[in-house]
Amino acid sequence: MAALQVQQLTVGPLEENCWLLTDEASKQAVLVDPGDEADRLVDAVQRSRCTLAAIWLTHCHFDHVGGVAGVMRQLPVPILMHPADAIFYERAADNAARWGLTIENPPAATGQLAEGDTVSLGEHTFTVWHVPGHAPGHVAFIGNDLCISGDVLFAGSIGRTDLPLCDPTAMQRSLMRLATLPETARVLPGHGVHTTIGRELASNPFLRGAARPLGA
Repeated sequence: MAALQVQQLTVGPLEENCWLLTDEASKQAVLVDPGDEADRLVDAVQRSRCTLAAIWLTHCHFDHVGGVAGVMRQLPVPILMHPADAIFYERAADNAARWGLTIENPPAATGQLAEGDTVSLGEHTFTVWHVPGHAPGHVAFIGNDLCISGDVLFAGSIGRTDLPLCDPTAMQRSLMRLATLPETARVLPGHGVHTTIGRELASNPFLRGAARPLGA
């Protein structure tokens, strides 16, 4: 199986991480959370010499979807999201305006994600984990020794739980679930630098004391 390539593209005033995944064998690519700077993201896809196959959304806060419309104008592809985040997706431009920022509202999503679904890029498959707390429809993409965690888990920290529709109790359950992943799993967060589950278990105060399965 050809190696899966991962490129971090930090965009917008809130320095959100869009992740470009590319598969050399199939020459296909996926953008995860295109939050801003659509032209730059399209350029990165074109430079990869791969064809964009889909947009995957971990959640639909405006800083994670602000570039969707611009990407879609140039590279129309399926948009996959969890329906519980539709309230954020459909009002993304209004929500950004409350922060004094301007984005274009994204076009309608074309596919829904749910707990236990699988999504693929070439021969590389990811399982969808529903991990609410930061947002009701937040998901993580788990597979290929990667955890694309969105705004649930960061290096040394976690996503906010004081925003509308956040749920601190659900967030704690989601964090404890992510903590069961192999320590080698590389965490690709929605903001900040990438990390690993092992590093976060050792140093992140929000994962301290997380139960580990025997032999993990």
